Amino acid sequence: MPGPAPVVPQAHRHPHDPEPVRSTKARAVFALGLIGALTGLFIGGAVPATIALTLARQARREAYTSGGYLTGGDWLRRGEQMARTGLVLTAAAVVAAVVIGVVRYADGSFGHDFAPNFD
Repeated sequence: MPGPAPVVPQAHRHPHDPEPVRSTKARAVFALGLIGALTGLFIGGAVPATIALTLARQARREAYTSGGYLTGGDWLRRGEQMARTGLVLTAAAVVAAVVIGVVRYADGSFGHDFAPNFD
């Protein structure tokens, strides 16, 4: 039927309520998580990943206390996932380096290798 669209009732807000806004920490968590995931194999990825997880905890706490006026939960989730991926990659790199070091150390000869006619 042609005609105007039906009117959907809007939720009434108090005029002094703030506008919902995206948390700035959510973007920082996403960026640090991305850096942590990209540099995870180079042991330095642990630092931004750890900072991202710490900021994510703070951002979740602030979003909870804001009563829904801070948004950005999807950015937080993605950033946390990438930060955890970065930490896993860092742990895998450390384990691989330790295994390679142990194998090389075990393969090396100990003491001096003297000539056969040397007493």
